[in-house]
Amino acid sequence: MRLIATITLSLGSALLLAAVTLEAQRGQGAATNAPAPAAAAAQAAPAGNADNGKKIYSSYGCYQCHGYAAQGGAGARLAPRPIAFATFSRYVRRPTGQMPPYTAKVVSDQELADIYAFLTTIPAPPAANTIPILAR
Repeated sequence: MRLIATITLSLGSALLLAAVTLEAQRGQGAATNAPAPAAAAAQAAPAGNADNGKKIYSSYGCYQCHGYAAQGGAGARLAPRPIAFATFSRYVRRPTGQMPPYTAKVVSDQELADIYAFLTTIPAPPAANTIPILAR
């Protein structure tokens, strides 16, 4: 019985040490290797026309699932703070969920850049404590 307790304690200590070491390595890698999210998104996003993007967003029916302000609904929230352009583009072209694929034949790369430019212009909603009726 004493042997089992010793083995269990040793195994538990080893697992705990491994978990702490792995978490520390992950934290160091994320802190040293990851660029700032806004900077990475800005670097990868091509120039787009936000006004044209808003028109395309509406005319292609994006609002039907994602909402007029891209706030989400049946589809994912797209704004404010959209994901990086490369990820956005890849998902639009080859979605994994119920969204239909929008190939370059349907939505050109420039139109996609315009839609993304529109999404980046959508401001964050006000904080709940700044809305009088919610602050009561």
